[in-house]
Amino acid sequence: MSVRVLLAALVTSATLLPAADASGAELRKKTLTVWERYIAITEARIEAEIESRDGFLVRDFLPTEEAHECTRSIDAGEVCVSRMETRDASGRKFSIPSGMVHHWLGSALIPDVSLGALLKWLQDYSQHEERFSDVEASRLVSREGDVFEIFLRLKQDSIVTVQFNTEHIVEYRRHSPSEASSRSATTRIAQLENPGERYERERPVGNDSGFLWRLNSYWKFQQVAEGVIVECESVGLSRSIPFAVRWLVLPFTASIPRESMERTLLSIRNGSIATMSARSGEPKTRSQN
Repeated sequence: MSVRVLLAALVTSATLLPAADASGAELRKKTLTVWERYIAITEARIEAEIESRDGFLVRDFLPTEEAHECTRSIDAGEVCVSRMETRDASGRKFSIPSGMVHHWLGSALIPDVSLGALLKWLQDYSQHEERFSDVEASRLVSREGDVFEIFLRLKQDSIVTVQFNTEHIVEYRRHSPSEASSRSATTRIAQLENPGERYERERPVGNDSGFLWRLNSYWKFQQVAEGVIVECESVGLSRSIPFAVRWLVLPFTASIPRESMERTLLSIRNGSIATMSARSGEPKTRSQN
């Protein structure tokens, strides 16, 4: 449920903009073109990590001190959260016209659970509205093997309340008995006007407040002796922040996603996860990486 990592920050940020700027925004073709390049390079890096013999998790490829710090946090029962950034083939930062990318990584240990049981729990999309406070409604639209099409009605309270109807394609892959991954991408995000009222309606897709235009998330799962290490890499696209108020808004786009990522992973760890291993009967094996 990495969508909550971005929603709180984006909604809070947008409500701090001048009224004339926050009323509406349009997702332009040039914005989407650069976003697609950003995602293509990000996914190529993730795929290379999955196929590598030198590691599997993102932290396996981080600078040594950063990787060690994350490992210490996870071993202490904490959630490790950091900002990520993809650069182009020449090592330059992406400049997205009229848009802003929000890219975060979180990881945690889900103790005393098997990989198979955890995946089964995550794939039960009919229960997400019960398990995550930002989900008002959830349903499985279709499933073909390990590919899921799902619908989520999302709500975020942060100064103002914003709600969305969203559709996602989620694909899971099992790479070995101890490793799995998933990719989730929104295929539709519609911001709601007058939610829950008689005149509720969807605003035109891509022509709304610009809180959330795109969202991809990439998960990795690695079985270890203590349970399952979970990594969530979340990449979202929103409207850009006007320069005049950037100094005020930018701190929120850092602190709120960090807190939201922690809550997301802790909600998985502290939910009914502890009972999965007993139900599954699947043995736990230490990763060979």
